Order: sequence, then C-alpha cells, then structure tokens
Amino acid sequence: MSCQQQEEILVKTVCEIYDNISKLESLKPSKDVNMLFTQLVLTCMPPNPIDTTKLCQKLQEIRSHLIRLCGVAEGLLETHFSTNLGSYENPLDHIEEFPYFSNYIKLGLLEFTILSEHTKYDGHGPKRIAFVGSGPLPLTSIVLASNHLRNTSFHNYDIDEAANSLATRLVSVDPDLSKRMFFHTTDILNVSDELGAYEVVFLAALVGMNKDDKVRVIDHLAKYMAPNSILMLRSAHGARGFLYPIVDPTDLKGFEVLQVFHPTDEVINSVIIARKSSSTTTPDKMIDRPVIRPTCKCFETQQDFSHLTHGINCMIE
Repeated sequence: MSCQQQEEILVKTVCEIYDNISKLESLKPSKDVNMLFTQLVLTCMPPNPIDTTKLCQKLQEIRSHLIRLCGVAEGLLETHFSTNLGSYENPLDHIEEFPYFSNYIKLGLLEFTILSEHTKYDGHGPKRIAFVGSGPLPLTSIVLASNHLRNTSFHNYDIDEAANSLATRLVSVDPDLSKRMFFHTTDILNVSDELGAYEVVFLAALVGMNKDDKVRVIDHLAKYMAPNSILMLRSAHGARGFLYPIVDPTDLKGFEVLQVFHPTDEVINSVIIARKSSSTTTPDKMIDRPVIRPTCKCFETQQDFSHLTHGINCMIE
C-alpha cells in the first residue's frame, strides 16, 4: 500500500469518527463516548507517514475541532474520576480506579528518565517543579512526586478553580504530598517572576489548543523562566496530530532543544525537553538536536526504544 493510500484511508476513517463524535449529545463518560474515542485513538496510533500540519484548510478545521473535542472529553473523564476518588476518606488509596493510572506510571518513568539524562542535580532531583495545565486529576505530578522525585515540591497551575478544588482534595489528607503539592488558579500568562523560581516546568499537551496559543505560552515561559532551567512539553507526531496539538521545535524560541522523542508504539504523546537559553538570542543550532523517530520509509519498521520506554505499552493523556 502506498503512502498516499495510507493517508487517504486514515483521513477518511478519522472524518467518519469525527462526524459521529460531533453528533453526541454529551462528551461525559458513557458507553458511546468511550467507544468512539477508543476507536479514534486506535485509528491514530499506528505509525503513518501523514503530516497533519500540511492538510488542506477544511481538514485543518476538522482536526482543530477534533482536538478540542478530545480535550473536553478528557477533562470530563478526569473530573468524573476525581470527584469519585474525592469521596473516599483517603483518595490516593483508591487512585488505581482511574482506568489509565498504569499509563501514567509508565509515562512518569519515561519523562523522569529523559529528564535525568539531561540534568545534573545533587542526587535529590530539582527542588521546585511547575506543572502547567494540571487539571482535576494531576496524575503526572502525583506519580513523579510519589515514585521519582520524593524531595521535590510541585506547583500545579490551572485556570479552572473547580479543577484545582478537586485536585487539592486528592492530596489534602496525604501526610507527604499535602506538604509538597500546591495548586494555583490562574492563567499561566499572568504568572511572571514566579516562573523564575522553578528548575523544571512541565507544559501539558492541551495548554494552547492551536499553534498561535501554544506559541504564545511558550514565548511567555521563555521570557520569565530562569536561565538554564528545563522545559518539558508534550506534543504529537504523525496521525497522533489528530488527537493533540503539534509543537514544532522551531517554535521554542529562547530555548535549546535537547531531545525530541517521537514514539512509534502505543505511547501517544511525543516528549520534548529543552533548556532555557542563558542569552537573549536563540542561535539556529539550538533547533538542530536529536530527534528520535522512525527512519524507514512509510514507517513500516519501528525503531527499538526499549532503552527509553522501559516497557511502556500505552499512554493516552
């Protein structure tokens, strides 16, 4: 099958699923919602030569709307489970009830491994991390704080007060995390000097739903993050660009891109790690950094990423 045929079949299938999702009365968790979004993820997961950023205007509009629908559905799913978990006396004792919790365990290990490869700390990890776009179920922060960075404080930023209220409930009774997890309700674009206090900033995939908004956030972080601090952000590649916004390394003005990880297995999000420039200019060489991605034509053969993924099987975030 030619590359063009692969792309045509993919686009046709995605558009059919999009039409069905658009007809749903609600995106709250239900049998129909779960079925359609599972079908969408399974359609976009296999490696495909498509570049979703170069589709025609009509398809770009569909893609943009589909990403927003995915974001809404994801938020409703997290709200549903965070509310249920918050009803327990000790919410974190039941956190495995969230169906994708094991995926966060694996993603956390992946991102911690990548972070460790590009940073040198005193053996205790960074002291302060900011997570932008933490949502009602801040599992990335919880997993990293519990399993990998036990001496680090996590400052979680979200624009939604209700989401932060639910998230705070999850860790409020935990004797350790309640002292190291903090929640700030604000638009990150309104945060300035405080950003200079963090050694690492995580940017969630759904902060900035289109290219202009995403670049605006990245430029803001570049302006206020401390020199030589680390930015870790999630992107997408290939057909996965129908699920999440794509970040081009050239959009990271003011940062030195250290590594771009494009998975070809069930890990959905790409991971980009970059270092804030210590100067006010961004040399061209800063975007010429290692990109881990398929190297064969039409993505027919997958590269072995076992040294990075440590057995990661699935990540839908």
